[in-house]
Amino acid sequence: MKPVISDKSDRNWSTYLLQCADETLYCGVTKNLENRLIKHNEGTASKYTRSRLPVKLAAVKGHLTKREAYQLEYQIKRTPTHKKIATLNDWKPEN
Repeated sequence: MKPVISDKSDRNWSTYLLQCADETLYCGVTKNLENRLIKHNEGTASKYTRSRLPVKLAAVKGHLTKREAYQLEYQIKRTPTHKKIATLNDWKPEN
């Protein structure tokens, strides 16, 4: 069995927060933020945001590995709403 090796050179993932028209926040992960925002506003990216259009970018943390991006998304989804943007902005990957 081969050991799992994390490729730290693949740091092109982002975790993002969207502010929906109803003032709620949506958290997601992507490799192509610009395209993902277009898809959200077309109503094809997420069932949650589809009924809360338009959405706008509230915060983003980029230059993450895939693992880091999903870890951050998980943490944000467990954070109270009023702390989500600060959590995203202040997050540092574990070594």
